[in-house]
Amino acid sequence: MLGIQRKLTNSFYAILSLPATAMGFGLAVQIAVLSWLLSTKYGLDITDIGLVWAFGPLGGLIGQVVIGIISDNVWVWNGRRRAFILIGGVLAALGLLALPNIGVIQASLGLDGVLGVAIVVSLTIDLAINVSFNPTRSIIADVTPEGRPRTKGYTWMQTISGSFGVLAYLIGAVWDNYTLIYFGVILIFLFSVIPPFFIKEPRNLGRYGQPDIDDKPLRPVARQGKNEASLVEIIKTIMPLWGFLLYAVYGFLIRLAGMPRIPGYLFEIFCGTLTIGVMVYTLSRKEDGISKEKDGIIGFRKILAAHSFTWIGAQSMFVYLFAFVRYRVPELSGIEIDPALVSTIDAGAIDDTIGRVVNWSFFSLNLVAAIIPVLILEPMATRFGRVRTHFTCLFIMSAGYLSILFLGYSPVIIYMLMAIVGIGWAATISLPFAIMSQKIPQSRMGLYMGLFNLSVTLPMFVSSFGVGEIVESAEDKGIVFIVCAVTVGISALAWTVIREPRDVFTENPIEKEQAGS
Repeated sequence: MLGIQRKLTNSFYAILSLPATAMGFGLAVQIAVLSWLLSTKYGLDITDIGLVWAFGPLGGLIGQVVIGIISDNVWVWNGRRRAFILIGGVLAALGLLALPNIGVIQASLGLDGVLGVAIVVSLTIDLAINVSFNPTRSIIADVTPEGRPRTKGYTWMQTISGSFGVLAYLIGAVWDNYTLIYFGVILIFLFSVIPPFFIKEPRNLGRYGQPDIDDKPLRPVARQGKNEASLVEIIKTIMPLWGFLLYAVYGFLIRLAGMPRIPGYLFEIFCGTLTIGVMVYTLSRKEDGISKEKDGIIGFRKILAAHSFTWIGAQSMFVYLFAFVRYRVPELSGIEIDPALVSTIDAGAIDDTIGRVVNWSFFSLNLVAAIIPVLILEPMATRFGRVRTHFTCLFIMSAGYLSILFLGYSPVIIYMLMAIVGIGWAATISLPFAIMSQKIPQSRMGLYMGLFNLSVTLPMFVSSFGVGEIVESAEDKGIVFIVCAVTVGISALAWTVIREPRDVFTENPIEKEQAGS
């Protein structure tokens, strides 16, 4: 073990963050270029673009849960997570090379349209990224003690990852999206392949509490009779997400299998009602006075319920910002244009400018998200609590969305308001991991990290299918930010009833002794 790992120095936190940074950069490249590329180069409409994006969460749905379960129970190449980080990183780098060549692939296969090829390419990239994403986050919990060190691990993850995310959008805005893609291929490969060999993973993990970072095996805790990784237990654990899961299946059956839609949006109403019902039930449960096992599961379900609504808003912003900019901003080509007359202006010039406006917007968002986690969020979380800090940031994020809706009529204003949204974005991709990881069994971190990711991927289907239809049919594309503000606001309210996790959640004598020292 390197001295920097034993002492948990800032340089070790930086190295520990690089694999997650690689995967985050891959997603940043997708966010920056996929909608733009499909809309401008291949002429797909909003609903088709939403369908392509829907396959990304499908990759996370499959990849992160399965890989999480497997990585909890294997030891390959002197690590629990290392092999998956290496393999996923290499495949993700190769997959990005296909993005600018969708048309070439389609022509070489002799296909008539690009939609199917775009779906396959997007799904391949997301599967590769998700093979690594769960392990890159789980390994942080594996090698850091609970409490402030773990919070620091995840805030450093977001700071490093966010900084490179800023670089991604800067490259796209200053140069072009093709330069961004090829730069991303190199960065993802290097950050996935090199850092894992400088991180020593613990061979033994206790069920709760601190990992074996000092090479002193912890006494194993006897497993309970139930199998937490069984399909039945998984379905029970993700109860707050049942409505999202049913809607995702329904959406795919309609779009891909050609199943007729149930009249009157009755199924959508049923899924919405179910989601609200299980959310209220979950958030009303008390965590105190129950066994640690049940206490942790109840807390984990509450986090699933609260976190899921954040991602409806966040994903809708990422996928449909280009449509908002195309409709709303009156300076697409450097001259004032009536939105109703956009179609009369040179399409190429408009498309290039839309791409740059979107990239600068995400640059502004990620610049804030890169700066504040270590400098502001970590000190605030230490003083006021992680949960309180998080829901405060989400309220700010919701207010930022409303501000874009009412004030976002020029690129500069959008950039400024996206910086405000970045406060909530910084919290969303850092603090929930620290909160969640201290409510679940340490020895099953991969499994629960994968299940936690379902609170990200399943709501994305709502964004891809439901919100996509709303944005497509609405004359004013500003409706996307109404959806963003409402859903993130609901999430913020839900987080207010979540109990701050204990920093030490131990169960065996050795862990208790470590907790008291």
